[in-house]
Amino acid sequence: MTHTHAGRTGRVVALAAGLTLAVGAAVAAPATAAKPQHHDPTAPDLGPNVTIIDPSMSTAEIQATVDALADEQRDAEMTTARHAVLFLPGDYGAPGAPLHVEVGYYTEIAGLGAQPDDVSLTGTVEVYNRCLGDDENPNCIALVNFWRTLSNLAIHVDGTGQDGCRASANFWAVSQAVSMRRLDISGANLSLMDYCTAGPQYASGGFIADSRLPFTINGSQQQWLVRNSEVAGWSNGVWNQVFSGVDGAPDDGAFPAETYTTLDTTSVSREKPYLHVDERGAYQVRVPAAQRGSRGISWADGATPGRDIPIKDFYIAQPGDSVKDINNALARGKNLLLTPGVYDVDRPIEVKRADTVVLGIGHATLTAHRGTTALSVADVPGAIIAGVTIDAGEKESTVLLEVGKKNRGHGHHGRAARSNPTTLSDVYFRVGGPHIGKADTALVVNGDDVLIDHIWVWRGDHGVEGFTEGVNGDTDRWATNTGRNGVVVNGDRVTATGLFVEHFQRYNTLWNGEDGRVTLYQNELPYDPPTQAAWTQPDGTFGYPGYKVADGVRRHRLDGAGVYVFNQNNPSIVTANGFEVPETPGVRLHHIMTVNLSAGTIEHVVNGVGGTADSTNTGTPQFVVDYPAP
Repeated sequence: MTHTHAGRTGRVVALAAGLTLAVGAAVAAPATAAKPQHHDPTAPDLGPNVTIIDPSMSTAEIQATVDALADEQRDAEMTTARHAVLFLPGDYGAPGAPLHVEVGYYTEIAGLGAQPDDVSLTGTVEVYNRCLGDDENPNCIALVNFWRTLSNLAIHVDGTGQDGCRASANFWAVSQAVSMRRLDISGANLSLMDYCTAGPQYASGGFIADSRLPFTINGSQQQWLVRNSEVAGWSNGVWNQVFSGVDGAPDDGAFPAETYTTLDTTSVSREKPYLHVDERGAYQVRVPAAQRGSRGISWADGATPGRDIPIKDFYIAQPGDSVKDINNALARGKNLLLTPGVYDVDRPIEVKRADTVVLGIGHATLTAHRGTTALSVADVPGAIIAGVTIDAGEKESTVLLEVGKKNRGHGHHGRAARSNPTTLSDVYFRVGGPHIGKADTALVVNGDDVLIDHIWVWRGDHGVEGFTEGVNGDTDRWATNTGRNGVVVNGDRVTATGLFVEHFQRYNTLWNGEDGRVTLYQNELPYDPPTQAAWTQPDGTFGYPGYKVADGVRRHRLDGAGVYVFNQNNPSIVTANGFEVPETPGVRLHHIMTVNLSAGTIEHVVNGVGGTADSTNTGTPQFVVDYPAP
């Protein structure tokens, strides 16, 4: 193993020696019409990377299957492998004879029931620390435990067969691009850190929605969002722990002594679409309805409000299918299901109809080639993009995902209805990492009334190409894997619940629209500016804020946010402010902070207010409770 130190409180990256990456299947020749599909609704062709688990299988058979996949994916951080393991309704494992599932990179574990309790698993579904060192310095962390999904099942935690420590909880030690949705967990604690493996046991962020949780140990998690859930109890809070519409959430009155941000309700929410089988065994996709002022789980009183779309109304794509075929199917009224794999696209996949669903399973990934936009969504209400990862290619893309039309005057942003917002759920972006990537901006939201429900927008701080040891390597990285802006929001009334944006070379987030609402924001500034001049605005201001609300905006709200600095390449780099917003009563920030992770300086938290985060107070957040102060 070769080890590249890459920051975030000691983040270490291990790359297998001689690792060869396939770019993905070649784009097929253009077709005149979408290829016909004749799927059996009870056994649709979901491709070679989907494993269907049946309750008639023995626990030993299932255990062997999931163990083999875990071994394959445990260190597969920068590979093209993608997998989904889907459990048909039924019971799996038994008290004293449990099923233990370890979830590796690019793996989705999901139940196929209409309700979470339709798939009942006795045992554990877990993610452990990744040990990247040697016997003398094992360096076991969760800081790079990205890209995995767990949803729509009940877990009765039973640690039988695990060692004494492992039997104490269900461990979910993860960081960004990981979601837990529609879960009913009972029987023992849930731990969001792996305290059984040798340290330092760092973890850095995650997302839970629409779940019923036991007592939960946050442990070393730097930031976390729990939305519309129930929790029996919660311990620990490192920097930025946010609860929105959660029954049993901790009180936040002691902030910042206890770093909780608790909101009674979620202003706008929509649960992610999910596959399930009906009473006839036919596959459907449930599309939950949008909610306002919501609280608690959506399935407490029966089916989650919404609509079912039969699988026959989807074009089921596999890597190698042409964008021409996919767009023809979308134009003819189909929705789109992206099965696990990497899809090379050299023109945009175009969503033009209202209420179209694009659902990826198993971390389906679109890689942009020839400088294209990978995915574009028109100004239509109700379109949903969920479970999709978008990678930049080697030729710079102007934008990777565009929602709504561009170059429009303010106040003319389309027809999206407030009651039926276009929604992005579990959408992840990468500029660099598995290969060289270039993008001017990852995500542009031009439309009004858009809901962003958990995204991670990442200019890679480590990877395979363009990342080498030492200062010169980091200088090369600054010019090789280029991303100017992470997220640019031009539309009005855009809501984000779980916005993670990192390492971009100018604005990580630039908010130009009115009435924006963000619940939990996490940002790390870029690690690799080679000089202060390279990280200075045209007006001479040192650096770019991690979160910028444009000067002309009059109304905006942000709850629970952190901007972190780790200027690994040049520790003398200075950033003036973590946050920069207009001075107006309608723009309000609640529970915000900056922190130095070990190199670099942020002089103030927001607009010249708040303490300095530098090497004299590494790891100690600088908090501002409210801005402007009441």
